[in-house]
Amino acid sequence: MNNPEFFDTPGKKQLTIVHLYPDLMNIYGDRGNIIALKQRALWRNIDVKIIPISLGDNLETGIADIYFLGGGQDSSQNVVANDLQRLKKIIKTDVENGTVALTICGGYQLFGHYYKDQKGKKLKGISIFDAHTIAGKKRMIGNIKIKTNIIDPGSIILGFENHSGQTFLGKNEKPFGRVLKGYGNNPRQHQEGIIYKNAIGTYLHGSLLPKNPGLTDWLITKALQRKYSDFELSPLDDKLEEKTFKEATSRF
Repeated sequence: MNNPEFFDTPGKKQLTIVHLYPDLMNIYGDRGNIIALKQRALWRNIDVKIIPISLGDNLETGIADIYFLGGGQDSSQNVVANDLQRLKKIIKTDVENGTVALTICGGYQLFGHYYKDQKGKKLKGISIFDAHTIAGKKRMIGNIKIKTNIIDPGSIILGFENHSGQTFLGKNEKPFGRVLKGYGNNPRQHQEGIIYKNAIGTYLHGSLLPKNPGLTDWLITKALQRKYSDFELSPLDDKLEEKTFKEATSRF
């Protein structure tokens, strides 16, 4: 496939990101997550291929190293939900085999069983996550801070949330993190998001990955360790990122 963002240099590690519905599901800066993944890979001399998949586009199992699906308005989410059903088997097979996925807000909801709106209408998901979402009357908006153990024990993740949907996880499902400030999945349980194998669902916009380079590196590492048995992520000079993160954390 011809792609101007894929350099295909012999001997270099290659990362393929499948960006699902970038034309329909891209609010609150979600595209910045793709930029962060690409740039932190390029800084390490890793070739990056970005494949946009939208309505009616073909997708094959085993192509993606990382799936990304952002958030969208209700009208876009309805359209995407219908089209996503034809890709369900492919994406589910990949996730079960350890492919990395990051889904934000509406994308997170569509990776669950369903989203039920305030009129009781159900928008069918693809059931990768054992979770469901019900529209609430209160909109949950603001900066959010969570604690997660998937990177290092007690890692802090920052973001911005804006959703009315309240998500509930199956009893055996693991949340992405514990809410320290904000709402997360719903106002009562103090849980944020979900993690299943190497797939993450979360309400954190912001954009999430530029604010949290440690999470970006975790996603890249998990993706490329599946392809290359000798893969180790080389360190970057993150002094500026670390300073910015500390200042942002201090404001919560």
